[in-house]
This record gives sequence, C-alpha cells and structure tokens, in this order.
Amino acid sequence: MEKVVQFLKDAQTYYLATVDGDQPRVRPFGTANVYDGKLYIQTGKVKDVSKQLHKNPKAEICAFKDGVWLRVAGELIEDDSFEARKSMLDAYPELRAMYSEDDGNTEVFYFKNATATFSSFTAAPETVTF
Repeated sequence: MEKVVQFLKDAQTYYLATVDGDQPRVRPFGTANVYDGKLYIQTGKVKDVSKQLHKNPKAEICAFKDGVWLRVAGELIEDDSFEARKSMLDAYPELRAMYSEDDGNTEVFYFKNATATFSSFTAAPETVTF
C-alpha cells in the first residue's frame, strides 16, 4: 500500500469517481494519508461527494504520472474518529484554513476491499490489494 500512497502523493492530483443515482461523478482530489494501516482521503460533509459516498460507498480513484496511471477501486468507509481527522489535517496543514478536526464538517474515509492497479503502455499491469 505504501507504493500506492507514494504514487498519489507524487502525482499530487487524482480523480475520484462516485455514483449519483445512475450518473457517474468525477472530481479532482489531493489528499492521501495512511492512518491505522489504511489509506484515507478527506472531504467535507456538506459536499455532494460525501452524500454520494454515504449512499453508495463504491468508488474509484485514478492518477497519472510519468506515463503510468494508477487506479484504486474499493469501498470508501467513513471514520468518524477525531484521531483520524487530526492525522489527515496534520498531514495536510494547508487544509486547516478550511477545516478542523472538530468543525462538524471535516470527514475522512478509508479504502476497504481495495484493488490498486498500476498500468502503462510499456509494462505489464501491477496489482496491489489492501
């Protein structure tokens, strides 16, 4: 999983796909943090992405860097613990301008049953599960 997290951090931006009824929704994200041995992302409870994940936790992210793309598919499960939110905000202190651990809006999700696949046009795919 560390290779996955490092790729996401190096790419800086990845795209998160969720489902809204029968319509896919994709938007850029930039948070990737390991806490308690799990890969976490962060958003705000007031955002549509949060509502979509609570209705259907199946999601996929995709990032591209140096001719390689990474896709991570799985379920995003909310962790409502103060410690998980703090870990994310400590890892991304620039988010503290908009979020705090106890603001009632900051929300973190971790990947469950995840399959990560590294792909390129020049090498065989590499798959990691966690």
